[in-house]
Amino acid sequence: MAAVDIRDNLLGISWVDSSWIPILNNGSVLDYFSERSNPFYDRTCNNEVVKMQRMTLDHLNQMVGVEYILLHAQEPILFIIRKQQRQSPTQVMPLADYYIIAGVIYQAPDLGSVINSRVLTAVHGIQSAFEEAMSYCRYHPSKGYWWHFKDEEEREKTKPKAKKKEEPSSIFQRQRVDALLLDLMDQIKKEPEPVPEAVKTEEKETVKNAQSAGAKGPPEKRMRLQ
Repeated sequence: MAAVDIRDNLLGISWVDSSWIPILNNGSVLDYFSERSNPFYDRTCNNEVVKMQRMTLDHLNQMVGVEYILLHAQEPILFIIRKQQRQSPTQVMPLADYYIIAGVIYQAPDLGSVINSRVLTAVHGIQSAFEEAMSYCRYHPSKGYWWHFKDEEEREKTKPKAKKKEEPSSIFQRQRVDALLLDLMDQIKKEPEPVPEAVKTEEKETVKNAQSAGAKGPPEKRMRLQ
């Protein structure tokens, strides 16, 4: 994996040279910022040209290109340096701001980076909250959905064990039972099948034969009467 250039992520780094800290002031802060080991400094800027030609910083107004100026100073603790693109003696376009606190140089984040960081932080917090909430969600066919928190489980463990009482059925359970009973009743509720006519005729003949046999009496009794 290739190494990542620190210039690709200047918002996450800082730079300091402790030997300059005791002598930092309005006149020396730009020289401190132009140190070769400072990753925030662009060596192709007009400040480097003025420095090599031993001219004053006032000549920057007559040049075109990238330059660094001291925007604000609060000696000896705070200095703000701006990197800007000069297009004419009266027209410049800001590129980046850097602040020096107690000799440590940082790059000030731009508005896009601030918004991006805040959005990522908010999204991460919301995602973590949803994941935490889902870890407490439980489901059972007879009870439905409910929340089960760890602190409740710990409290239940510490409570003395008592005789378990029968809990009344919930609305969810009653609705489920009613639906199942209705389905069962629909399945078994059928009209009785009609009895065939042939079976009815045979039953009538059987009843008549039985009645006639009962009226005549047994054969032994008839013989005795004779």
